[in-house]
Parts: sequence; structure tokens; C-alpha cells
Amino acid sequence: MKYISIYIVIIIAVFSCKEQVDENNAVARVYDQYLYENEISAKIPENLSREDSILFRNNIINSWAKQQLLLQKAKINIEDNNDDINELVKTYKRDLLIDKYTRAVILQELDTLITDADIDEYYNKNKNIYKLNEDLVQLRYIHFNLDIIDKKEIIDLFRSDLESDLEELTNRELEFNSYNFNDSIWVSYNSVEKKLPILKGDERLKKNKFIQKEDSLGVYLVAVKNVLYSNDVAPKSYVTPTIKNMILHKRKLDMLKRIEQTLVNDAINKKQFEQY
Repeated sequence: MKYISIYIVIIIAVFSCKEQVDENNAVARVYDQYLYENEISAKIPENLSREDSILFRNNIINSWAKQQLLLQKAKINIEDNNDDINELVKTYKRDLLIDKYTRAVILQELDTLITDADIDEYYNKNKNIYKLNEDLVQLRYIHFNLDIIDKKEIIDLFRSDLESDLEELTNRELEFNSYNFNDSIWVSYNSVEKKLPILKGDERLKKNKFIQKEDSLGVYLVAVKNVLYSNDVAPKSYVTPTIKNMILHKRKLDMLKRIEQTLVNDAINKKQFEQY
């Protein structure tokens, strides 16, 4: 009996020392909860200056302390209904596990290759739902200084449809304040107005329109190739990124349905699922 008492005293002393050591290594305390250096060191990014590292460390400690204080207040003031909390935890864990599994299957098996034929098929079936909520334009433009020497030559090159003349302008692009020679891309008219303020307040742009204007900042040449207005059907090229996302989303949903149905069928065949 004497030896048992001594053994118990030793155990208590060991745990007391360990608790004291833990407290000594703690960086913060809220009630009986302790935060230790090893819990925050891994969260601090490398290559920070000493001042930034201290600031980051203090933010972690303060955030932890706020959480612990709120938790203590919640325990005191909110009725502790363990059944409800346990059910929420159980549901959350279940959903996390299912989501992690389905993501892994999708990542491994989903066909992410989207061909032009896929895009054409989806666009032709759904084009009427893609109505524009703003005007779009295809255009070329140049903005250059008033004192440029060969102003007329640049205007003639710009208005030309010859590929060689476009190449000549491209070779001289350093002489221009801003420019765009690719008129095959649809762009928002609002974004064009920001780059070319001389268009603000101008009459509505029309297809195949040429605009030449000057102000104190220089000369502006604009060649409008095509225009689409709000409520028109959006061009395929403009909504292609959205279509790709929609196709992938539909494939994911279809794959999830197949996974679920396969699991149900297998479980029925193996007598693992029975409906009474």
C-alpha cells in the first residue's frame, strides 16, 4: 500500500511538472486554454522582416484569443444542446467526406476536353439565352500626337484594307500613344469609351463607320468593323468562356448522377442496400 501511495505521488508530480512546463512554453492563455509557440510558428510566412513577423504573430494570438473568449461566452449564455451540436457536426463531417470523394473522382475521370463542335452545339441550342446587356464593337483605332510629320500617310495606311499597309502601321507602333489593330475581337463599347474619350457623347456607332477626330491630346482614328447592341444575341466568341464553364458544369452533374446510381445499383446487387 505504501508503494502504491508513493507511485501515485510520483505520477501526480510528473503531470504537475509537465503542466508547469507547458504553461512556461505557452504564448497566451484564455481561462484554462493555452496557445503554444509551435501552434503559431508554422502559420507565419517565411522571409518576413522582424517587424512584420511580430505583427503577424500578434494577429494570430489576438485572433485565437477572440475565438476562445467568444466560445466561453457562448458556453455560458447559450443552452448546451449536445444532441443538436453533435448532429450538426455529424452532418458537416459527412458532407465534407462526400465532397472530398466526389471531387477526387471528378478530378480523375472528368473529360475536360471541350472541342469547337461541343461549343457550337451548345451555342446553337442555347443562343437565345445569351442576350447582351451592353453594346459590343469590333474596331481598330490609333491615337497619335498632333505634331507627327506624316499625318496624311498614317491616315491612308489606316483606312487601307491591304495587309501590307497594316503591317506598315504595326512596324511603326512605337510612334503611337495607343492603338489596336485587331478588329476580330468583340469588346465592350464602355471599355472603348474609357480608352477613347473622344467617342463619349458621339452618335451611336454603326457598322463600317470611320471616325477621325482631334483634340489637344492628338489625333484619333477609329474604324468600326461591326456593332452589336444591348439585347442582341451575343456572338459565340464573346460567350465561349461562359459556354465552356457551363459544359464542364453539366458534365460534373451528369458524372455525379452516374456515380450515385452506380453505387446504389452495386449496393442492391450485393445486398448492401434494401428498401423495406
